[in-house]
This record gives sequence, C-alpha cells and structure tokens, in this order.
Amino acid sequence: MKITDAAVFPYPSGDTSVRRLALEAKTLGFDSLVAMDTPAGSFDGIEVLSGIILQDAPMREVIARVKRVMHSGTVVSVSARDNGFNRAAIGLKGVHILRGIQAADKTAFDHVTAKMAADNNVAIDLDLSVLIAARGIARQRAIHRYRDVLTFERRFEFPVSLSSYARSYLDLRAVREITGLCSLIGMDISGVEKCLDAIGRVMTPPAPAVRVIS
Repeated sequence: MKITDAAVFPYPSGDTSVRRLALEAKTLGFDSLVAMDTPAGSFDGIEVLSGIILQDAPMREVIARVKRVMHSGTVVSVSARDNGFNRAAIGLKGVHILRGIQAADKTAFDHVTAKMAADNNVAIDLDLSVLIAARGIARQRAIHRYRDVLTFERRFEFPVSLSSYARSYLDLRAVREITGLCSLIGMDISGVEKCLDAIGRVMTPPAPAVRVIS
C-alpha cells in the first residue's frame, strides 16, 4: 500500500517548491504525491508523480490531450461537468481521475456513472480543501455530495482518491488529520487508507487474463 496525496500544486501554481512539499509530506506519513504540471521525480524517498487536470475544454480537446500523455506515467484528471460529459470522460482510456464532483450538479454522478468508474478503474476524487476552508452551504453541500459518492462506492467499488490541493507545505495534512476530516463523511480509518492508496490502483495496469490452452 502506498499512501498518496492525489493533488498538490507546487510553485509557480503555489508558493512552495515540489521538493519542500515532498519533504513535508514525508513527515506527515505519505509515500508519494501527485504534483500538478510538474515533472516526475523523487525526494528523500518520496515519489512525485506528474499530474495534469483537464478542465473547461471540449471533449475533442480532452481526447487529444489524453492521447498526447498516454503511457507517459502522468496522472490524468478531468474536472466533472454534466452527467453526459462525465460518462464520456470516465469511458476515455487514459483518464485516471474525475475531480470536482462537489461543484457539479447533483445529477452529474449517478449509478450508471459509478458503474462505469468501477469498470474503467477511474477514481472519483474528494477534495479535502473544501472540508477545511469552505464555510456554510458550500461545505455542507460538499459533505452531502461526498457521502453520496461513498454510498455508490460501497455498491460498485470504484476507486476514491483523496487530495489536499495544497499550494503551500502548510496546507498539507497528516494521515491522522485526514482521518478526522473524513469522519465527517462517514469514513473510518480503513476507508481512508484505502482511498490514500487509490493512485496506486488506478496507475497499475490490469493483470492480463490467464488463458488456459488444453
């Protein structure tokens, strides 16, 4: 099991270098990070995976960009929109994560989309920064949407990733703190650990089927 923060934003998107984020993550109990728009690397034993988020682009452009980075080891995420777009994105080979479900319409993720995510091994991401920084209706909406996602996850068993969206090393959270945050959406420590391992699951190619020849 590899404990991974599924989205951090190093300098220049944030104010902290990728090396500083990695070193801080190590002290907080992580093994790896997905760093957006940053080359892959390793710092003091912490693996840094390169990640991109595709948003506000038509599907044809999403398809073109996914093809360009396919097989490069890049963690490819797509921001959620309406239900039809989300199904198309989840069905696209080379997409690993659907993000921002808390900001999408309530109908944007249903049992059909959940089944597709399970069949295609695409993670649905939970943005923890919303639980930390949002207030009032926005925070309550995110809590309800995340609980809905977990209800579907228990039924269909698709991957669920957890992201700090840290733009500073101060935004990172320890596994123990994440467990406390996730208790708000009904997740226990075993569920948190499973979600923190989601990147390893979506980035591992499926084992080829064994064919028995008699």
